Amino acid sequence: MSSHGPVVGYAAGAFDLFHVGHLNILKQAKRRCDHLIAGVVSDEMLVRSKGRLPVVPAEERAEIVRHIDCVDQVHVETVPDKLETWRELRFNIFFKGDDWRGTPRGLSLEERFAGVGVQVVYFPYTVHTSSTTLRAALAMLGTPPLDQLRNSRP
Repeated sequence: MSSHGPVVGYAAGAFDLFHVGHLNILKQAKRRCDHLIAGVVSDEMLVRSKGRLPVVPAEERAEIVRHIDCVDQVHVETVPDKLETWRELRFNIFFKGDDWRGTPRGLSLEERFAGVGVQVVYFPYTVHTSSTTLRAALAMLGTPPLDQLRNSRP
């Protein structure tokens, strides 16, 4: 807790095919704040930013993340501008994987957040486990394309 009240942290991600790397980021983030908000990126935002649908729909990803002990609140992100998200949630610290550190996007994010007093904290990427790796493994197993899976849901 700071002299100005509880420290609110925000850790955003797709959290698709939830794995130990996601858990590590959320646990590390919680150690640095009093109240942790996990931002689950919506399906539409993932298509916009990564060009593909997630394997697990946003509502289900949010439900999974909501039940992680270190997460105090879940917010489904529907806008691309993190500053707009900050205006709604008013967090003090923004947590991000260190794959953004030193990149033009990361530097821009740091600059924009500095203007409103938000600290950007980077955490190491879990190299041995990623949703991309899991997605590739599923593809090798011959799982049907995502659109077929989605269309077959009741």
